[in-house]
Amino acid sequence: MKDNELQFDRTCHVLYSKPCKTEIKKKIALHYPLSEQESVWEKIQLKYAEFLSNWRTDLGGRKNFHNGAGGTYDCIAIMSYYVVCRTVASFYEIEEMEENLVLPSFRRLKLVNSNKPFWRKLLYKAFTTAKAGCDKWHDYEMSVAPYEKDKPIYYEFTACPVAEFAAKHGLTDIMPALCNADFASMELIHARLVRKTTCANGLKCDFTICGDKDPYLNDHPEYRDEAGYRRNR
Repeated sequence: MKDNELQFDRTCHVLYSKPCKTEIKKKIALHYPLSEQESVWEKIQLKYAEFLSNWRTDLGGRKNFHNGAGGTYDCIAIMSYYVVCRTVASFYEIEEMEENLVLPSFRRLKLVNSNKPFWRKLLYKAFTTAKAGCDKWHDYEMSVAPYEKDKPIYYEFTACPVAEFAAKHGLTDIMPALCNADFASMELIHARLVRKTTCANGLKCDFTICGDKDPYLNDHPEYRDEAGYRRNR
């Protein structure tokens, strides 16, 4: 099925990104013979459209930056893949798919060093700009703590449409695979994420961001819990 034939309301929803489609098709090719691959892909497309048929319509469509590659709608597409291919899909390949979608933009920031005050200040400004977008769309309810020199940056989400979607459809078991990309993205800008809970396994998704040489990290070692979440003590 061609993407433009897929039936969903495009006035309020968006199609999965091209990189997301590529990632899903690569995984299909790993698990199914060539003769079945198009059929499996079509089932995923139809599941995606079905998911959107009764999904919230207030997420801003193409105007909302959260709906780009690796964002809300790509996460729904990945969940569509997981539902259709549950018997063969693994947790770690879901994690890999999300990282492959999110990390390219961070790799382009290779000059950023979050240990340096200049870059930390710019990073903080980026988070406050993101909050303005969240306030506009009320998708991810976000708050950012005031900037304090020589202390980690802190912000949190108390609502996440991806976590909401996963809970609605009984797919919270793969939320760790989607959330863990936040850790990997910070590592590419010489930063570290310290996080104890997410919206999917707690009341909030907390982000404490510091440089990768910050002594703060000594008191908050990272581990992977029984559900697969990367998190900190």
